[in-house]
Amino acid sequence: QVQLVESGGGLVQAGDSLRLSCAASGRTFSRYAMGWFRQAPGKAREFVSGISMSGGYTDYEDSVKGRFTISRDNAKNTVYLQMNSLKPEDTAIYYCAARTAGTVVVPASNYNYWGQGTQVTVSS
Repeated sequence: QVQLVESGGGLVQAGDSLRLSCAASGRTFSRYAMGWFRQAPGKAREFVSGISMSGGYTDYEDSVKGRFTISRDNAKNTVYLQMNSLKPEDTAIYYCAARTAGTVVVPASNYNYWGQGTQVTVSS
């Protein structure tokens, strides 16, 4: 069983940067692929980024490519999402998720554990 806790959200202006962190419990963290999802008001939850268990493979939703970077530190049981050049359309609650397999997939239904989310608000 894995528990996930997100942090690092906040209110920023367009063009600013934030780094989200997701701290995970459990000694098997390094065997799980990790993902970041977001949900804006009135919209469905969507995939933002994912990283394989070793960190060797990453994937990004098209709208964040070149702006966001996902990384992980397995020694610290932590996954990060560096968000640069933020836009108002990035405003959402961001969720960290763990998948009990090593590979990255997009559908949220493939992830087994979820954090409570952290709010990111980008003003213009």
